[in-house]
Amino acid sequence: MPPTFIPKPNQVVRVIQTVTMREGAWRTEVSGTVVHCVPLPTESWYAHGKGDRYWLMRLRLKRDDGELVELILDDHTIVEPIGAAKQAS
Repeated sequence: MPPTFIPKPNQVVRVIQTVTMREGAWRTEVSGTVVHCVPLPTESWYAHGKGDRYWLMRLRLKRDDGELVELILDDHTIVEPIGAAKQAS
């Protein structure tokens, strides 16, 4: 299931992802400026997918220190806008 909020390029967002395990939940948070948020195919074959591939929503962020982070968005991911869009440089 795709996330309810799809961020736009140059938008500043906070992404919270939670993985639930038997021992408890592991939570991570990252923020940055959106480079792109697009569905892209995996190398996995999936009979009912576009082009017989399994597609995942991928979000690429640029952090303030310049690091690029790529995240897979799922139904356990929370994406929140945290500021005004940055000007493209």
